Amino acid sequence: MSGSRERASKDTTVDVVVVGAGFAGLSAAERLVSTGRSVLVVEGRDRVGGRSFSGEVAGVKVDLGATWVSPRHTAIRDLASRVGCSTTEQFDHGRNVLWMAGRRRTYSGTIPKVSPAVLVDMTRMQTAVNKLVATIDVNAAWETPGAARLDAISFGEWLDRKNALPNTRALMAIISKVQWGCAPGDVSLLHVLRYIRAAGGLHHMLDVEGGANQDRFLETTQEIAKRVAERLGDRVRLETPVRRITQGDEGVTVRTDSGEIHARYAIVTTAPAHRATIEFEPALPEQTEGLTRTWRMGALSKAFVAYEKPFWRADGFSGEALTDTGTVFITFDVSPTHSGPGVLMTFCDPRVFDGFDPETRRDLVVRQLVDLYGPQARTPIDYLDHCWGSEPFAPGGPHPAAGPHATMNYGKALTEPHGRIHWAGTETAGEWAGTMNGAVLTGQRTAERIVTLLTRDVREGASR
Repeated sequence: MSGSRERASKDTTVDVVVVGAGFAGLSAAERLVSTGRSVLVVEGRDRVGGRSFSGEVAGVKVDLGATWVSPRHTAIRDLASRVGCSTTEQFDHGRNVLWMAGRRRTYSGTIPKVSPAVLVDMTRMQTAVNKLVATIDVNAAWETPGAARLDAISFGEWLDRKNALPNTRALMAIISKVQWGCAPGDVSLLHVLRYIRAAGGLHHMLDVEGGANQDRFLETTQEIAKRVAERLGDRVRLETPVRRITQGDEGVTVRTDSGEIHARYAIVTTAPAHRATIEFEPALPEQTEGLTRTWRMGALSKAFVAYEKPFWRADGFSGEALTDTGTVFITFDVSPTHSGPGVLMTFCDPRVFDGFDPETRRDLVVRQLVDLYGPQARTPIDYLDHCWGSEPFAPGGPHPAAGPHATMNYGKALTEPHGRIHWAGTETAGEWAGTMNGAVLTGQRTAERIVTLLTRDVREGASR
């Protein structure tokens, strides 16, 4: 089992209640249990993993959400190793495909080989981005010199001011849709720079070999969460959305549809926007309320198309493609072996994808794969997709698309405790914010702070 679905018929009392069974919540619970504290993790979904969610296509397990890890993501790698999950390299051998301005071309490496003018422009823009990224305070972006100026405009406005060429803008738009689930005009420049700095720089964020996309987990990322939850046993309670959290001098009370949980402290690991689904008493400070309103979630969809074999490999292609038009805007080869089945993972723009029925979505994706990889792509053996923006509970992803002014005005509330309520989750990380690694680190760090507070409470109680 990866969590209990049995709903409590009476109140429960523990040292710490953790809201959310993603990597932050599970890591916090694991650390607290290791120190002898009593813990209950409550999760509104019917599964653990948060934005890590697995599916199956043509008998192959695939990641519908969070997927890759860098060699530098040691926290999530250590967690995976402890529960018996292993990595496999992301396949990237051969030529990549670029479909831009109605023309199909091939290239090798991370950055497409385009016309000399565009190549110069892309280099100019990367240099400008890297120069700004180097100034960012990754732990408190709002305290970065010139932060107000950087947060006053969108990423798209900045590209306008830098007179980026159309092809450069198209490539930056792909990065924006993959990372923040939105167009460049919908996300603050400061927010973009913070995430790039947190990811280890632009190249590390985009690269396969040595970068953030180097490895995948054979068992899928959600399997890691499932195995951690199995170790926690009945300390994890699924289908238990939190409705209200009240607090006083002695502790907190968490109200769910099935009962109340009393604890000394609470750790809330939901994305900032989803904090708004919980009623707090006393009410959240204005800055924290503002965070829930302005750090809205982006939206991103994925589709997996399976074939008998990864036929593109025989033609010398890596399975990586970038496109500036249509539903699909990026593809990767996630085939288990060279002999098959062949599986292409595609990222899809929800604006021209989510609103259609499953059969239409499939046709839209396959049609584009034919353009990218030829007529053999026309006859898949299986198909699977997932629309994160349409999820019924805690929708959206992969990350918040914080617009202009949101980081300066409300960013500090990401981690500022509200009395006995503490926050964790990948958004609250400094380094590695936006990654599974960041989520694990914030869960562990927040748990350690709570252990310190619990120890202090015992000492103060004994001295009275």
